[in-house]
Amino acid sequence: MLRFYKLSAMAAVLLLMGSCKKYLDINSNPAVPQEAKAEFLLAPLVYQMANGTSQDNRVIFKVTQDMIGSSTETASTIWERHGFPSASDVGGVIWRMTYVDMGLNLENMINDGIANKKYEYAAIGYAMKAWAYQQTTDLHGPIILDEAFTQGMLSFPYHDQLEVYAKVREWGALSLKYMNMKSPIDQSAKLNSVTGDNLYRGDMLKWKKFVYGIFALQYSHLINKPEFNAQYADSVIKYTDLSFSNSGDDATVFFSATGDTDINPFGPYGTLNVSSSGFYYGVPTTNIVSYLTGRTRGDTLITDTSKYIDPRLKRMLVPPAVTGMYAGATPTKSALPAGVSPVFAGILTAGVTEMPGYYIFTENARYPIMSFAQLQFAKAEALFKKSNFAAAYESYKSGIRGHMNFINLYGRTTTGPQPPAISELEISRYLASSEVAQSAADLKIADIMGQKYIAQWGWAGIEQWCDLRKYRYDANVYRNYYQLSATELVADNAGKYANRFRPRYNSEYVWNEKELIKWGGLDKNYMTKELWFSQP
Repeated sequence: MLRFYKLSAMAAVLLLMGSCKKYLDINSNPAVPQEAKAEFLLAPLVYQMANGTSQDNRVIFKVTQDMIGSSTETASTIWERHGFPSASDVGGVIWRMTYVDMGLNLENMINDGIANKKYEYAAIGYAMKAWAYQQTTDLHGPIILDEAFTQGMLSFPYHDQLEVYAKVREWGALSLKYMNMKSPIDQSAKLNSVTGDNLYRGDMLKWKKFVYGIFALQYSHLINKPEFNAQYADSVIKYTDLSFSNSGDDATVFFSATGDTDINPFGPYGTLNVSSSGFYYGVPTTNIVSYLTGRTRGDTLITDTSKYIDPRLKRMLVPPAVTGMYAGATPTKSALPAGVSPVFAGILTAGVTEMPGYYIFTENARYPIMSFAQLQFAKAEALFKKSNFAAAYESYKSGIRGHMNFINLYGRTTTGPQPPAISELEISRYLASSEVAQSAADLKIADIMGQKYIAQWGWAGIEQWCDLRKYRYDANVYRNYYQLSATELVADNAGKYANRFRPRYNSEYVWNEKELIKWGGLDKNYMTKELWFSQP
C-alpha cells in the first residue's frame, strides 16, 4: 500500500537515526523528529502482519496441502516433498517480519506509547509482539527472544518454545494491562483512520479479544501434554469464550484496492501471482477439493456436480469451465488430472494470464489473521478431549456456521464477479447433511479438525500446520491429506514429514552458525525434528 510504504520508509529513516545517537546528540534539529512516534509506526506494522505471513504461507501451504504449484521445477516441488531449497530465504519471511520489518519499529511504538501515555499504542504493540513471536516459534521452534535488539550483539542465543510460549503470555498480559489504562489525550481519531489501526480501527475491545484468541490457540497446540485434559483444555475454553463473539470480531487487515500499491497481498497481483518460470503457487489440492465435494466424512467422491452439498465450494473455488467438475492437484505430482479443467484459487486459469480474484483472494479483500470459526473449532476440540461431547458438538456446529458467515463477510468483495451470499436455507441444508455429524454421539475428532481445516484454508498457514503436526499427520484425523511415500519425501528426511522450517538463511546460517550448531540446525534432517509444543 502506497501510504503504508511511505510510512514504512519514514519509520526506517527514524530507525536509522536512532542508531546514530551520538551524531544526533550534537546535531539536534527541531525541524526533524529524532524519535519515532507511535502514530507514525502503527499502519506499516499492521501491514507487515499481512505481508510477512502471506509470503511464507506460499510454501507453508505446500506442506499443509492447502495449495501447491503446477510447475515441475524443484524450487516449487521441494516444499511439497517436505524439503527446502538450500541457501535460500524462502520460508524465512516471518523470521524477518518479527526481527526486522516489525523489529525495532514495534519496540519504538511500545516505548513511545508508554513514555507519552498513549496507552492504546502500547497495548496494540504488545498484542502484535505476542502474535508475531507466537507465529515465529510455531514455524521455526527455538528462536531469539529477549536478546534480539541488544546493542552490540553480533550473534544471538535461541530459546526453546517453552520459554517463548511463556513470554507470549507475558506480553499478552501487558497488552491487556495497557488496554485498561486511559490515555489523557484521546487517540481514537488517529487510530480510526487509514494511517492508523488497519486491523480494528482503534476498537480496543476487539484488540482485547484478539489477545485472548492468541492465548486460546496457544493452549490448543498442547493436546499431547499430559496436563491437557485436566488443565490446558480448560484454558482453551476459557479464552475462547473471552475472545471473538462472532465473525464480526475477526482480525482482518484492511485493503481498499484504490491503487496497485494498496492491494491484498493474496490478490491477483500479490504474492500468489504467477512466476515467470512457471506456476509455483496458488493451485488448490485434492485435499481441499475432496473436503468441499463430499468427502468430509465419507470416502465416496461425488462426481455428479448437481449433488455437491457444501455451499462453500462455489464461494471458495472458481467454478470450472465446461464440465463443472472440480478437481484438485495432487501434491508432488506437479500436474493436474489429464483432461480436467484446473481449479485455481481465483487467481489464474489455464491459458489465461490473469483474471479477477475470488473469495479472499481479491485485491480489496481483507487479509485474515484470526477468525471466530477457527476459535470455535479449537474450543470444540478441547471439549471433545475432555469428553464433554454435547458441548463439543455445539461448538463444532457454531464453527461451521461461523465459517459460512466469514465467507459472507470477507469472501465476497466488489473486485470482479462474486457469487451470492450463502443463505440460511443453504446453511441449514448443509448442517442436516451427511457431511456433518448429526449428534454428539456421532461426532469424531476428524469431523472437528476437518471442518477447521476448511475454515482455515487459504490463510491460516501456521495454525493449519500446528494442527497437522500435533496429530502427526494422522490419516484417521485428516482423511483427505495426501500421505506421501518415502520416495515422494525428500531423501534427507529419511521417510519423515517436516515439523519445522529452518531459520532465515541470511541472518542465521550466514551470521549465527554457532548457535544453529547447538540446536542441530546444520543436520540434514533438521526440518523433521519435532517441536516442543507437539511432544508429550
